[in-house]
Amino acid sequence: MQQRTKTLIRVQAIASGLVQGVNYRWFVVEHAKELELHGWVRNLADGCVEAEIEGAKEDVEKLVEAMKQGPGSAHVTGVATVDLPFENSYHDFQVRYR
Repeated sequence: MQQRTKTLIRVQAIASGLVQGVNYRWFVVEHAKELELHGWVRNLADGCVEAEIEGAKEDVEKLVEAMKQGPGSAHVTGVATVDLPFENSYHDFQVRYR
């Protein structure tokens, strides 16, 4: 039986809506770690939350879907994504402060 190789990708995701002050960043970190993804998440000055996510394509897609829901206290109106070149730049997933 032949083993499939996973496609590795990197995306930038920007969540809009009520996503600051509602534990949204920690929600993203928790889900990213469960999915063994790498990258970071941070608040933006305009009230959005930005994340850069690297890992297996199917797991990155799962995290983006989770980001569209967010924690119960959030009200996500959208998550825009941009594909970036995969770089394998990160070794964990963390909150950035600017």
